[in-house]
Amino acid sequence: MGRRQRNKQGPPAALDGSPKRQQKNGAKNKKNDKRKRDQPDSDLAATKKQKVVQKKKEIIEESEEDSGPEFLGELNGDASDGDDLWDNAEPATDDEDEELLDDEFDLGEDAADIFPKADTNFLGSDSEQEVDEEEGDDEDMSDDDDHIGEFEGLDERKSRKIEARKARIAAEAEAELMDAAMQTNIAEEGERFQLPEGEEDVLTADVTLVNQRIQEIVNVLNNFKTMRDPSKSRQDYIDRLIKDIAYYYGYSEFLAEKLFNLFSVSEAIEFFEANEVPRPVTIRTNTLRTRRRDLAQALISRGVNLDPIGKWSKVGLQVFDSQVPIGATPEYLSGHYILQAASSFLPVMALAPQENERVLDMASAPGGKTTYIAALQKNTGMVFANDFNKDRLKSLTANIHRLGVKNAVVCNYDGREFPKVIGGFDRVLLDAPCSGTGVISKDASVKLNKTEKDFIDIPFLQKQLILSAIDSVDAKSKTGAYIVYSTCSVIVEENEAVVNYALKKRPNVKLVKTGLDFGREGFTSFRGQSFHPSVKLTRRFYPHVHNMDGFYVAKFKKLSNKFDSSKDGESSNKKQGKDSKNDKQEEEIKFDDEEDAKYIEESKSKQRKKKSRK
Repeated sequence: MGRRQRNKQGPPAALDGSPKRQQKNGAKNKKNDKRKRDQPDSDLAATKKQKVVQKKKEIIEESEEDSGPEFLGELNGDASDGDDLWDNAEPATDDEDEELLDDEFDLGEDAADIFPKADTNFLGSDSEQEVDEEEGDDEDMSDDDDHIGEFEGLDERKSRKIEARKARIAAEAEAELMDAAMQTNIAEEGERFQLPEGEEDVLTADVTLVNQRIQEIVNVLNNFKTMRDPSKSRQDYIDRLIKDIAYYYGYSEFLAEKLFNLFSVSEAIEFFEANEVPRPVTIRTNTLRTRRRDLAQALISRGVNLDPIGKWSKVGLQVFDSQVPIGATPEYLSGHYILQAASSFLPVMALAPQENERVLDMASAPGGKTTYIAALQKNTGMVFANDFNKDRLKSLTANIHRLGVKNAVVCNYDGREFPKVIGGFDRVLLDAPCSGTGVISKDASVKLNKTEKDFIDIPFLQKQLILSAIDSVDAKSKTGAYIVYSTCSVIVEENEAVVNYALKKRPNVKLVKTGLDFGREGFTSFRGQSFHPSVKLTRRFYPHVHNMDGFYVAKFKKLSNKFDSSKDGESSNKKQGKDSKNDKQEEEIKFDDEEDAKYIEESKSKQRKKKSRK
């Protein structure tokens, strides 16, 4: 008999021994709960269903034998003789009847497990009890008491089901994400970038499309196996990319290709982009007149926003903005600082001149490096500031006077004439003339006016200058015998190739560490060219990496004043057919102190005469 149908009938008369039955039913419920937890749901449901069907058949057979039509009337819902039927049903309190009632109740609970009802607060229904109240049915208190233990276990099962449902939902969501990612990868693998074909004027008509095509080709080259067009080679993509770069950034195709080959594909684009942005404004404190802290305070009081240039420099300041012209302040006119690019600090820091040394700056104009050398020497020793261009000596001389340098000698010679003019220096700095590919942000004309001939002539001049610089140093110097070679170029022909040439032509020198704790190592091999392994001690600086002009720095140490001139291509003995064994010579170049004393005495006498006239 169903639970709801029982409730609709009138309350039956009290039966004897009903408390015992309630206790027995409660014990049975607990026993059945334990048995349900031990058995799987599917097996439990099938077993109970089979048992209930069998019990019903037995009850029907017994009822036909004992009660006959009266018990059948009760099963059919005939309530006319309800009181008599309940009286006759009282003896049926044996174990089989109790098990039947328990099994029927358990089947209802098991059916609820197999077909779970909706969660609470769904469509305004919280529980089955509310449905009964809406229909006007009241639950019997005794029935609630019978099933308290069952509902206590139901809460635990619900919580487990909720957790299982959450885990299942999370697993399904993760599976969907994996499937979506897989579909995305398949779509990406299926995408193939097609190189455009047609006339060059049509392809470069729209700058926006050119920029978009550059990014697409870069993506293809970075993932060439999956995104390439099988009918096109990698070189086809690179050729198209170089043409687009040359048009978009304003380079000649020759220079664009030369710079592109220095980097990876993505880094090359970063380099070209960095050349379109000006470098930060930097100044160098003149320690001959002031300290950096005092200078910073003075400029801040005038409305200049600045910060130290970095931990690698103790004299540099970076200017962000200024309310006054930074090149016309009283501090600037007094020589407290000089406008100087951060990259120009590097060769002087690598040279590291000491006090009372004789130093040669072979290409010194406009004087930023020369005055820095003098400041590091604290106006002791002597600095020979040479420059081949006579017109540039004006700015060199002006900066020397403004910054209070007193140990400098300005001269106008071709650097290749050294050491014939004068030699025996402790240190030599050669900031060689170059193509300027590292300072394109300052001089955009480099993009178009450099040809292949320039990259033949310029390295040839640089090779001559570096040999002269090496020969101008005295290897017997107690404190020095160092040569620093630097350029404001990033091209290998002007940097590693020149250094490698010097190592071959002058075996009495070797490369040493520059003393700069940042920067990239020099190339030991490049596009089929192999250089000396020690070339990795040199340092490269890039605008897109270090936020300064492109620069190159190499430092040599001279070991001996002797060298084998037979390795020098300028040897005239080979042309005259003389024996190569006589080609070795020893060169020792020193200062003549006696001769220098005469000139020093003459200069002092002239100064005395000038003072006496005043």
